[in-house]
Amino acid sequence: MRVNTVAPGPVSTDMWRVSGGLAEQVAAAMGVDHDTAVDQIIAGAGGFDTGRFTRPEEVADLVLMLASDRAGNIAGADFTIDGGLIKTL
Repeated sequence: MRVNTVAPGPVSTDMWRVSGGLAEQVAAAMGVDHDTAVDQIIAGAGGFDTGRFTRPEEVADLVLMLASDRAGNIAGADFTIDGGLIKTL
């Protein structure tokens, strides 16, 4: 049996994007607009190497790849998909 894990960082989902979502709540608390709040969240987290949140389809693509025969010999691995938020090699 193969077991791998996927550990996404912030993902651009409705939790962040919708009216009343997390980014809007942070923006209101900071007294800034939505885009400025997102930029400050990214900067406050040490910056993402890609400069943006992960897209949901990127997480899905990683899961599909890991479930495919192309990754048939990968076992016991954890895949972080966070745009470079966690600084590792």
